[in-house]
Amino acid sequence: MHRTLAIIGATALAATAACGAPSERAAEDGGSGGDATITVGATPLPHADVLSYIQENLAAEAGLNIEVTEFTDYNQPNAALVEGSLDANYFQTRPFLDDFLEGNPDADLAYLDDVHLEAFGLYSEKVDDLADLEDGAQIGVPGDAANMGRALKLLEDEGLITLAGDAGDNPSDADIEDNPQGLEIVPTEAAQLPRSLPDLDAAAVNGNYAIEADLSSSAEALAFEGTEDNPYANGLVVRSEDADDEAVATLNELLHSDEVKQYMEEQWDGVVIPVGGAQE
Repeated sequence: MHRTLAIIGATALAATAACGAPSERAAEDGGSGGDATITVGATPLPHADVLSYIQENLAAEAGLNIEVTEFTDYNQPNAALVEGSLDANYFQTRPFLDDFLEGNPDADLAYLDDVHLEAFGLYSEKVDDLADLEDGAQIGVPGDAANMGRALKLLEDEGLITLAGDAGDNPSDADIEDNPQGLEIVPTEAAQLPRSLPDLDAAAVNGNYAIEADLSSSAEALAFEGTEDNPYANGLVVRSEDADDEAVATLNELLHSDEVKQYMEEQWDGVVIPVGGAQE
């Protein structure tokens, strides 16, 4: 049977929640030619691209059929997973999920394994060196708690600010203890930061949005976060009750396959870095 990757907009989410885990549904109705269908929410780049590669090259042999719902922001995929419109999502870091669960204590979601790290960078269209940032420069950072913390840590690593010692994994601008240049921190919706660059002196941008906006050709990269012991890898998230589902396990294994790692390295050299997983 011909298998295709279904890509639909977030506004076209199914009105009724999925019933049961993917493997249970496949056993009940025979699935797609016997394959288990798993619906995954993802941001377009690199996540949906990676899932598309798996669907086109690896899924059929593994007995899996992947349907992808694309989201262009970080606010909807967890809610859709909780309500049952998705079987899994692939877009977020552990700190981001922790922050979501703290604000939504009834949500029972599980982060399975790190899959890849997107290099989080500080970009500018106005200067080509950190030393050229003037006092009072406006620095855009993501407005959500987890990604703001990541951006502020990057600024701290580059010696631009100092954060409170007890700021934790998700510091906010209120945790800035020292700001010798009087930089103005400008919280902005993460997806809007590349478009906001002309109005800012610099912005800390998530790797997926930097790829989508092709910032490597339109802006200077002033700094990148370090990759060693970096807690901000992206991974597969499911409802806790489905964490041991066979289809979920199969998708997780494919995400960590040598073929997918090679695809990431060739497609996004140095920006999307494969990490983690049960195979390591």
